[in-house]
Amino acid sequence: MGRPRGFDETEVIRAAAALFADRAYDGVSVDDLVNHLGVHRNSLYKTFGSKRGLYLAALRWHVEHQVRPLVSAVGAAGDLAEAVRGTLAAHDDGGALDLLLMAAAERAPVDQEVRAEVCAALDALDQAIGTVLTGAAPDRADRVGEPSPALAGALTAALIGLRLRARATTAATESDRAAAALVRCLAPNDLTI
Repeated sequence: MGRPRGFDETEVIRAAAALFADRAYDGVSVDDLVNHLGVHRNSLYKTFGSKRGLYLAALRWHVEHQVRPLVSAVGAAGDLAEAVRGTLAAHDDGGALDLLLMAAAERAPVDQEVRAEVCAALDALDQAIGTVLTGAAPDRADRVGEPSPALAGALTAALIGLRLRARATTAATESDRAAAALVRCLAPNDLTI
């Protein structure tokens, strides 16, 4: 019989998600994981198989515990302005889009499993934004006079871009002004395609 695990797997995954969100996959070495997470190298490999295994577990945890609640909040927003504000404010609660953003830029182009996770999360965000745009279920978005799914995808891309900008600048007001400009440009009566 082996020794009982000396760490909380969920806590290690959560901490790894934060580390990968901050420094990206290639910016984190196995030594960094061992030192930052307080897990022995052998335990890390035994539990997760590899750095990539831990990364996938962290990405899945991030999607389940940070992205999905954000998607639900966006879908429940009363209007586009509230959805935009909620999405951009989510970084104050631990970076609800940060690991997804890093995974989309760095790992999704070269890792099929990461790509599938990223695409599913972005599709869910598109649907939530589509719900806000149409004021109804996303399957109504193709009707004449209502926003198309392509517009929801474009808005998701804009929100991801605004989050990227917020990460890259020290002044939150720059991103806030950009988000406000986005909302002003997308007045509800101008949303039809």
